[in-house]
Amino acid sequence: MLELLLVSPERLQHWFWALLINGLLIAIAQRLPLLTPAGWVHAGILGTLLLGSLDWPGWMAVVLYLALGSLVTRLGFRRKQDLGLAEGRGGRRGPENVWGSAATGAVLAVLCVLPAAPVPLLKIGFSASFSAKLADTCGSEIGKRWGRRTLLITSLRPVPPGTEGAISLEGTLASLVGSALMALLMLQLGLLQGPAAWLLVAVVGLLATLIESLIGAALQSRCAWLSNELVNALQTLIAALLAMGLAVALDLV
Repeated sequence: MLELLLVSPERLQHWFWALLINGLLIAIAQRLPLLTPAGWVHAGILGTLLLGSLDWPGWMAVVLYLALGSLVTRLGFRRKQDLGLAEGRGGRRGPENVWGSAATGAVLAVLCVLPAAPVPLLKIGFSASFSAKLADTCGSEIGKRWGRRTLLITSLRPVPPGTEGAISLEGTLASLVGSALMALLMLQLGLLQGPAAWLLVAVVGLLATLIESLIGAALQSRCAWLSNELVNALQTLIAALLAMGLAVALDLV
């Protein structure tokens, strides 16, 4: 893999600049209350992979995802703290959060540089993974704060907000908006081509979020090793595979 990435002096120079630019940007941005110190280091690694493989559109897509996700997390934060439902560390994300959200997207991005790679298809999977993650963040954070009636997705019985596998009408609508918004950003950045691809990714993002709720309700309480970050990674993987499979089936690539 490494030999393919560094196959020419031009490619080597490209990756060098990707590393340098991200290092400088992280040094400046680490004062923002978005990530922990370790989280910023891992964000720099992620940014280097994205800038080196998908250039500025891929890098900007994830920066926008991070900004939007952090903004949604801060909405009603004091109230969520009072209820014991707020994210720890004041909403700052750590390395586990970075890779739980972005591991699938990072792998798909790097695959785009391989010879004869199906780049349009991989970009659909990349877009779907982050659309699903923003959908999950919007649904969870909005649902915990403003969800009026919270139900367990497997039984539809009322449960307290913040319960694994819980859904609400407000949270589900927020998930749809988050997925559609992230897909729209991917479209504007040129990572998706056409309204059909946008619609596919937006819908898949919501479906993957509902599937994640099913996983949380059915398995997470029973499997101690199934952490929130691992469930997030599974959600993004499901979204990417589902979007790419449907794109092929619908002849969108």
